Amino acid sequence: METMIAAQGNKAKQQDFLPLQGTDYVEFYVGNARQAAHYYKTAFGFQSLAYAGPETGVKDRASYAVTQNKLTFVFTTPLRSDNPIADHIYKHGDGVKVLALRVDDATDAWKQTTARGGKSYLEPVHLKDAHGEVVMSGIHTYGDTVHLFIERKNYKGAFLPGFEKWETPYYQPASTGLLYVDHCVGNVGWNQMNPWVKFYEEVMGFRNILSFDDNDISTEYSALMSKVMSNGNGFVKFPINEPAEGKKKSQVEEYLDFYNGEGVQHVALATNNIIETVTDLRSRGVEFLRVPASYYEEVLDRVGEIDEDLAPLSELGILIDRDDEGYLLQIFTKPVEDRPTVFFEIIQRKGAQSFGKGNFKALFEAIEREQELRGNL
Repeated sequence: METMIAAQGNKAKQQDFLPLQGTDYVEFYVGNARQAAHYYKTAFGFQSLAYAGPETGVKDRASYAVTQNKLTFVFTTPLRSDNPIADHIYKHGDGVKVLALRVDDATDAWKQTTARGGKSYLEPVHLKDAHGEVVMSGIHTYGDTVHLFIERKNYKGAFLPGFEKWETPYYQPASTGLLYVDHCVGNVGWNQMNPWVKFYEEVMGFRNILSFDDNDISTEYSALMSKVMSNGNGFVKFPINEPAEGKKKSQVEEYLDFYNGEGVQHVALATNNIIETVTDLRSRGVEFLRVPASYYEEVLDRVGEIDEDLAPLSELGILIDRDDEGYLLQIFTKPVEDRPTVFFEIIQRKGAQSFGKGNFKALFEAIEREQELRGNL
C-alpha cells in the first residue's frame, strides 16, 4: 500500500508542471501609495519593508511594500497621468493588479503556461542588484489582473531589485496576527466562470476542488455561482465567482459595475486566533459586516461543538462552519475603498478545508443590506 501511495505521489508530482511555493505578494494599483501603505500599517498591522521610486532609479511610479509574517502587500501609484498605472486606476479605482506566485524556476513557469495557451504579460527578466538576482515572468488572467512568477532563491535583499529597504523607526505598529494568503477570489462576468476554470486547469494545471451553484449561494434577492481552483499542493487557491439570475442585483454585479470589469473581489488572510485578530483590527478602525444576532441562536446546532466560547464570536460577528475535516471561523470586512469593490476575509481554519458554505446565506444577506444602503441592490 505504501509503495502504491508513493507511486501515486510521484505521478502527481510529475504531472504538476507548475509547482508553486505559495503567494509571493499581492500588488495593488492605488491613487496614493504612501497613504495606502500607512493605512495598512495602521489598520492591519503591517510593517514597512521596501520602497521603490525616483530615489531608487524608478521614474514612472512609487511603490511601497509592507509585510506581516508571510504576507507581503505592495502599493504602487503612478507619478504622472500618461501612465498605464494611471489608466488602470481611472478605470477600476484602487484594486489588485498582481497576484505574484513564488516558483523555483520563473523561466520554465512562463514557458509552460504560455505553451498551454496563456497570454504573456512579461517574458522572463533577470533583475540584479548587490543582493543577488530575481527572475520574474508573467501571464494575463481575468480582466486586467496578472500573475507574476517570482524566482528569488538567489536573492537576499529586502524585497526585489529596484527596491531599497524601507524603515520607519518611529512608527512600528504591532502585528495583528495575520499570517499568509489563504485564498484570493476573482469576480468574472456572466457565463465566464467555466472558461476561466478551464484556463486554470489547462494553462496552470489547477483542479476544481469545490463548486457552488445558485442553490448554494442565494438569498431572496440575489445569487451567484462559484468554483474553487487549487494548485497541485494546495498552497494557492483561487475561487472564481460569476453572477446568477436573481430578483435584484447581486454583489458580483455590483462589483463588476463599479470595478468596470473583472478583477479580484477579496483576499482571505489567515490567522491562528481570529478572536484576538478581529478584536485588534476593530480597535484600529477596520469595519466588518454584521449578521443578525439570531444567527448565533442555532449555529452550534448546525456546526456542533467548538473550542471557542460563543459569546466573543457573537459579539465580534464571526461566522462558523464545519466540513468533514473540521471547522472554520471567518469574517468579512466592508469594502476598503470608496467604490464597493475590494474587501478582505479573515479566516481561521480548525481543520476545515472548505469555504463556509453554511454561512453563505447569512453573509450575503449582510452584504445586501450594505448594497441597499448604497442604493445598488
